[in-house]
Amino acid sequence: MRICKFGGAFQVSKTDNQLSVFSLGGINEIGKNMYVVQYADDIIVIDCGSKFPDESLLGIDLIVPDITYLLENSDKVRALIISHGHEDHIGGIPYIRRQLNMPIYATRLTLGLIEGKLRESGLLADTQFIEIDSDSSIELGQITSTFFKTNHSIPDCLGVVFHTPEGTVVHTGDFKFDLTPVGNQYPDIHKMADIGKNGILLLLSESTNAERPGYTPSESLVGKHIEDAFHKAKQKVFIATFASNVHRLQQVVDAAQATNRKLALLGRSMVNVVRIASELGYLTVPDGMLVEAGEVNRMASDQIAILCTGSQGEPMAALSRLSRSNYRQVEIMRGDTVILSSSPIPGNERNVSRTVDNLFSLGAEVIYGSSSATGMHVSGHGSQEELKLMLTLMKPKYFIPIHGEFRMLHQHRILAEGVGVDPANIYILNNGDVVDIKNEVATQSRKVYAGNTLVDGLGDVGNIVLRDRKQLAEDGILIVVLLLSKSDGKILSGPDIISRGFVYVRESEDLMDQANMLATETINRLQRENVNQWNVLKTNVKEVLGRLFYEKTGRRPVILTILTEI
Repeated sequence: MRICKFGGAFQVSKTDNQLSVFSLGGINEIGKNMYVVQYADDIIVIDCGSKFPDESLLGIDLIVPDITYLLENSDKVRALIISHGHEDHIGGIPYIRRQLNMPIYATRLTLGLIEGKLRESGLLADTQFIEIDSDSSIELGQITSTFFKTNHSIPDCLGVVFHTPEGTVVHTGDFKFDLTPVGNQYPDIHKMADIGKNGILLLLSESTNAERPGYTPSESLVGKHIEDAFHKAKQKVFIATFASNVHRLQQVVDAAQATNRKLALLGRSMVNVVRIASELGYLTVPDGMLVEAGEVNRMASDQIAILCTGSQGEPMAALSRLSRSNYRQVEIMRGDTVILSSSPIPGNERNVSRTVDNLFSLGAEVIYGSSSATGMHVSGHGSQEELKLMLTLMKPKYFIPIHGEFRMLHQHRILAEGVGVDPANIYILNNGDVVDIKNEVATQSRKVYAGNTLVDGLGDVGNIVLRDRKQLAEDGILIVVLLLSKSDGKILSGPDIISRGFVYVRESEDLMDQANMLATETINRLQRENVNQWNVLKTNVKEVLGRLFYEKTGRRPVILTILTEI
């Protein structure tokens, strides 16, 4: 295979191999983004994100992609390219890195955020980092990747162009077209047009705001509203936003400076991002502005602002704990101003509403809601007119809407049809659905495995553990303790039955007596049959008690049998 470059266009000699494109996360969901471009024996992975669990996933901290396909083809994986530094694009890296060590290509700020995550996980030393920018060109087997600047709610965002022997594939990353951006992070519209002029075989474009008409407002508008709220506040100001929204953090810093307030940071991710962004020059904080959380209550209330995590109502994040008066060093008092500078991610609405209710009950002045109502937040994602502009610039033959729930993907398809993309060439996929392209003809007829990896703490949690947690939550647990003679195996004491979350023993004495008798009879019967293996004894006791409790109560508690010999 030979690659030549002529006038900005890549000429790639074709082989008989096919191009395959699919998602391991990020389609029909918000978060957990991971996409794969494969040509022959060369696999490139784009992004490695996480997403929040819903209330049915008891005790789960994060959900990350299942990378079974990548592990089965690990010898073909050439690189992990990261489009930008938001959690739904980098949050899965520490967990996936334990299973598969891929070279990581990303921009300067994005690498800084990733390195911080891997340092905490003890995985930094053996990971290969390659810094890229919009002018980079990297050869990865038979695929050459180039890049273009996009504008989003974090600096250093890139779209990715894959030049393959079959044709050119473009992954937009997250984007909007903000022509007055904070930090001069302008989208490179001219380069996008040049890429489209050279011919795009397949476009993968994000769909987050495909339901919203018009254009997304500029991030620069938010800073004015934040500063006005700081001027009006008579006491402390608390403001919660995504820690990775560095542009928003800079506007909070600017508002604090304009109103002569010191700034405290609450939440580990907020502290980490401010430190990394400041060290790399993406965030400018005046000397002496930052104070420790422990100093807040000793300062005049009109001279302090607190920047914190928890804008999505996460139970253990700083704002949620503050709303429950459960933060040791800082307290929200009546008359304080609290600003939620974000909009709820789909699925988090209930948690956010609960946090807002708690804040109002503390007597705080709470500013929250959509950007049109408060001016405290604008999306980092392009609305319908911007999505159509991207489609028009790229002029793809084939189109796959990504990064969104089904209704968003569906609406994006309608937008694509409206600007001239052939409806037969638009694919709305599920995670794992593979689009194969050979001789510039696309088909979708096969799947690869694409599921969820559930993370509890630092480890993965399987379906069996999750099933047990659900059963414990719904039906409780029952522990049966028996003391057996070591010499002849007869019951010396018990069975003693301990119930937690199943029934209240004092009000269920008849049921417990039946359970005692049934457990005793079962042990004695098995011993008469010369069955003395502990695992058999435990299993039989569990089965007979399970049938009894379901018959009497309609519930199936987790039953643990503990046998002890003396």
